[in-house]
Amino acid sequence: MSIRILLQTTLLPTEEDDWTIARFSMLRDYLASIKDELGNFLFQVTARDREPDSQGNDPILSHLDSQTFDELWLFALDVGGGLSDRDLAGIIRFHQQGGGILTTRDHQDMGISMCGLENIGVFHYFNKQQKDPDESRCCIDDCYTTYISWPNYHSGRNGDYQVIQPIEPIHELLKNPESPIGTIQYFPAHPHEGGIGVPPDAKYARVIATGKSLVTERPFNLAIAVERVSDERENQLGRVVAQSTFHHFVDYNWDISKGCPSFVDEPPGEGMQKEPQAVADIQCYVKNLALWLAPTS
Repeated sequence: MSIRILLQTTLLPTEEDDWTIARFSMLRDYLASIKDELGNFLFQVTARDREPDSQGNDPILSHLDSQTFDELWLFALDVGGGLSDRDLAGIIRFHQQGGGILTTRDHQDMGISMCGLENIGVFHYFNKQQKDPDESRCCIDDCYTTYISWPNYHSGRNGDYQVIQPIEPIHELLKNPESPIGTIQYFPAHPHEGGIGVPPDAKYARVIATGKSLVTERPFNLAIAVERVSDERENQLGRVVAQSTFHHFVDYNWDISKGCPSFVDEPPGEGMQKEPQAVADIQCYVKNLALWLAPTS
């Protein structure tokens, strides 16, 4: 049976001139195209923006635990109010049932609604709350886009790639047998990535890859992998990955010809178009993610 994946944004309201789920079409289509050795499709993909009802609850997220999905890939693009209390509860129950979850957002306070996700949102740092405990990191990194504040690590231009640093031991999410070195070397770059980290009591989680700011040369966390663990109520929680920015997955950062919202004013790059291994690496990472997050039978 195919692994059922929900690609979900928290945008409200949905506007065409924004980072809607339509701008993740390359991710959706790539996942839906992957087959196993027998020619069977590995993944069944549903992609949607948040559609709240008259009470402000999303009919899918608020009842995610009773849906048929195995994984939630949550692109938290709001700056508050992106998830209702019932949405949060539905996602938490889904996680408690073993559902796998990818969480990702971007700079400053984008995705701050995830702070309400028990055992899930704790890996993301924001500007106004749930700040990085390292106070030296509560400062601007990207000095070019002046209207965006910290956390905003500058890994490169949209459309370019960044060289990542896998953390030993190499996590299976970062293995690529088709790569010349056997591991993933590149992620898409972005001028202002968000902040993520592992709380001291999260012994079941670790940073698996870091990047480096092209402005300050400061290293920063790119991805955190959270293993299955039982909570205090004996629920077997699903695996989680916290990613520093949704721009690792969006069309524009894989192929700038796909376009972007009109408010994006940074000049793009062409690195992803000129380096085939960069495209191959992010596709391999996506496949690894989809397989690793899947619940056990």
